[in-house]
Amino acid sequence: MKKINNSAIGDSWEDVKKELFTPEEIDEIEAGAALMGQLIEARHTKGISQKRLGELSGVSQPVIARMERGSTSPQVSTLLKVLRPLGLTVRIVPVSET
Repeated sequence: MKKINNSAIGDSWEDVKKELFTPEEIDEIEAGAALMGQLIEARHTKGISQKRLGELSGVSQPVIARMERGSTSPQVSTLLKVLRPLGLTVRIVPVSET
């Protein structure tokens, strides 16, 4: 593996990211971050706390906190339970060509 230049004037994050992760891993990380960002935004827009979302969804507040932090990857069933009270769901769409 090629050594990464880590000086203050070294590689950009995009270059470093490509060195550290496969394209598939990058896609997974970015998709998860976008999904959780939308979940958090919807929760804030509706004025719902993590605790209240837990009550509405049946998913405990600590699990919701770990999901939002990105420290856990929820099962699809858990994600759907959390999204429903926010008026959201998951949709499968074709990958756009870039």
